[in-house]
This record gives sequence, C-alpha cells and structure tokens, in this order.
Amino acid sequence: MSSAISCRNLVKRYKDVTAVAGLDLEVRAGECFGLLGPNGAGKTTTVEMLEGLLAPDEGTVEVLGMRWADHDHELRERIGVQLQETQLADKLSVTETIRLFRSFYHRGREVEEVLDLVQLGEKRKAWVGKLSGGQKQRLAVACALVANPDILFLDEPTTGLDPQSRRQLWGVIAAFRAGGGTVVLTTHYMDEAERLCDRVAVVDHGKVIALGTPKDLIASLGAQHVIEFALVEGTVPPGDAALLALPGVREVRVDAGRVTLTVEEVHRSLPAVLAELERRGLPMTELVTHHATLEDLFLHLTGRHLRDA
Repeated sequence: MSSAISCRNLVKRYKDVTAVAGLDLEVRAGECFGLLGPNGAGKTTTVEMLEGLLAPDEGTVEVLGMRWADHDHELRERIGVQLQETQLADKLSVTETIRLFRSFYHRGREVEEVLDLVQLGEKRKAWVGKLSGGQKQRLAVACALVANPDILFLDEPTTGLDPQSRRQLWGVIAAFRAGGGTVVLTTHYMDEAERLCDRVAVVDHGKVIALGTPKDLIASLGAQHVIEFALVEGTVPPGDAALLALPGVREVRVDAGRVTLTVEEVHRSLPAVLAELERRGLPMTELVTHHATLEDLFLHLTGRHLRDA
C-alpha cells in the first residue's frame, strides 16, 4: 500500500516545552490512522505540521509525495481539515457556509451532495448559530469534505458530543473511507479509535510509544481481560506477589486504593481473586470486569489512565 503521509524525526519546540520530540510516522493511502494520547501529548501540534499550518523545527514532512515548501498550493487543494475548534459565522446558513468553502477550491463536491453525506439536508437553511453541538461538528467536517480531498484530517472531532452525535459522525468518516479517502484522526476516546482506525500510534510527551493495529496493540498486553476492584477505605490490598500467584493474572497495578489486574481468562482468575480476598477478610466496595482495551494499553505503557493523564 502506498504512503499518503510520511514524516521523519519531527520536532517542534516552544519556549517552555518540546511539544513533539523526534516523531516518525507513515500513513498508508486509504487507511484511517489514529493519533491517540492525552491532552498535551503533542497530537494537535503533530497534525498541524502535517497539514502545513506549522513549520517543524526539525525533521521532514511529505504529504502525497510532496513537501509543503515546494507544493503548498497543490497540497491545499487535496486535503480537508477539521480543526479542534472551528469558528463559523453564526448568521450564515448551513448551505451558505458550505458554498463559501466550496468556492476556495478548483475541484470539489456539489453542496447538496455534501449536505446529504453529513446528514444536514433538513438544516440547509438554518443559521449556523442555531445548530446543536453535534450539527456544528458535522458542518465543520462538511467544510473539510467539500473539496473532495484525498486526505481528511480530523482533530478531536467528537469531543463533547453526545453518543448519538458521535455515531453519526462515525458514519460520515466511514462513508469517506468507503470512497477511497485517507483519514488522519486524533482522539483521546479509545472506543472511537478501536471502532474507526486501521492502525493507531499512541503518543505521549511528543513521542510515539506504541504503533500498530488496535487488535495487535491490545494483544501485546499478553491478556484479554481486566479485573478492577476497590476495597473498603483504609484496608490494604494483597501484595503484588500474592495476586500474581493467582491463576491467569499477568499484571497488577494499584492506584489510590483501586487494584487493576490484567488476566488471561477471567472465568479462572475472578473466582481465585474473590476467594483470596475472602480468605484475608477484605470486603470489596466495587468490582468491574471488561475486555482489554487501548485504555488498558496506555495504562500498561505509562502507569497512568488516559482519562487522568
């Protein structure tokens, strides 16, 4: 599969922080590639360098086989960008807004086609200022799609949206992919990445700390399930060695009194955990089990929950 985007040793420094610290990436044509990580990890800075909005302090960026310094105008005709925050004119209608963005490009889609794609046909005459949060996000994506781009950049497209609006936007992304487009998506929602992305790069402190398909990255934990439990406040959980000795337990983490176990087979490990706690006279206040996720991978790699990072 050919490369749509390639960057090598990408570095971006600010006065008091290095936002991107020697990052290497390759995005294949036709895939949905996810950049995952907490706020402040360097995701947005990386994407803005790929989009040509920021110049790197070090390293190289190639998009569709071209560099921004040499092919700025041509590249802008072939990418669509939805920024983390999009400010559109409140007193323009949905149709007027999309038509305005369509006028920026030599080629592109018909306005009505884009309205149907993002499911805003019923809102075509509504003012932007009257739209809901989810509708505004879909309109921002429509403005990125109207150029009929080869690559679509989406920076935290579903942050703050309700579940229904998120799924509607996922459908828009899937439709673009089905037409052969390439998507670069930044998100801190692990379920979103697992649902949409062919491959993901987990970014922390400006560096890629894991890269692969969601399935392969989760499999790298060496276990398929997670058991989490909390004890009565003030009680001390069993030591790591005692928990690791239980059947199928591969990893133990204790954070603020909450114990997280990565296990191979939950039906073997859970009864053993319950029996061990009962033997020690340690009552639980909470118990949760789930399939291992990219969130668990991030915890394994960094020792932090993504939502707390």
